[in-house]
Amino acid sequence: MLIEPRVISIDVPVFGRNTTHKMAIYEWGNIHSPKGTVFCVHGLTRNGRDFDVLASDISMDYHVYSVDMAGRGRSEYHSDPAHYNYAEYVSDIEYIINSLSINNINWVGTSMGGIIGMMVANSFPKLLKTLILNDIGCLVPKEGLKRIISYVGINSNFTSRIDAENELQNRCSAYGIKNYEHWQNLFRHGIIENPDGSFSLAYDSGISKNLSNPDKEIEDANLWPLWEAIKPIPTLILRGNESDILRHDTAIEMQKTHPNCTLLEIDNVGHAPALMNDYEIVAIKKFLSQN
Repeated sequence: MLIEPRVISIDVPVFGRNTTHKMAIYEWGNIHSPKGTVFCVHGLTRNGRDFDVLASDISMDYHVYSVDMAGRGRSEYHSDPAHYNYAEYVSDIEYIINSLSINNINWVGTSMGGIIGMMVANSFPKLLKTLILNDIGCLVPKEGLKRIISYVGINSNFTSRIDAENELQNRCSAYGIKNYEHWQNLFRHGIIENPDGSFSLAYDSGISKNLSNPDKEIEDANLWPLWEAIKPIPTLILRGNESDILRHDTAIEMQKTHPNCTLLEIDNVGHAPALMNDYEIVAIKKFLSQN
């Protein structure tokens, strides 16, 4: 059974401007949870409610937060898409973490959320207790980037909710979601009704503006320079075995070069595992309990 989170709204300064934007944070459990804090950050076009199933399961033991990054879910959209960049994402997260007065964080990051986690680990070396990278690694192949870029900027208005649900289900088909209730929860928080009665996916298509340069060929994204600072942090890598974002050889090399790194590859799943089934959740709980 899913547990409804408490919703927190924080006015976060906009990087380089004398203004703020509202960001939504979701909270489960309590500050005195015996095993500490888990902080979850979603993928590029997703939102913090992707972690409802995981958070509901672990909130008896952990104080859990997830966040809607700017331009997603309930968080405010930027009027200038230039603000959708990793430097500002890290700045936003730093402000939120300071506002919530949390430390010794067990970080769970899916795709973009994992990249932000690696950047946070580099910028604030003592902040993360553990790091869980969900289908993201130190090299992002250009083929996977091209696939994502091909659809991110397309967020049409749909005349009916069922059309929006079909589009969202198609985009999330690789996640490995089997449970009807889980799909319904994803639809509930991943689709918004517009003032004119149409429906759209719950993200700002403007986030696509900084993903590529029309004058430059898309290349592999090399994140290996971030890896050295992560080696002191116990790390779990989850990989969908059909992923085009985290290749098997990259995951193996990450595991080989990290003194405390566990790799779990999940059959019949692409990018990225939903973290909603028992197998994935039990693996996360086991990793957290061991570290």
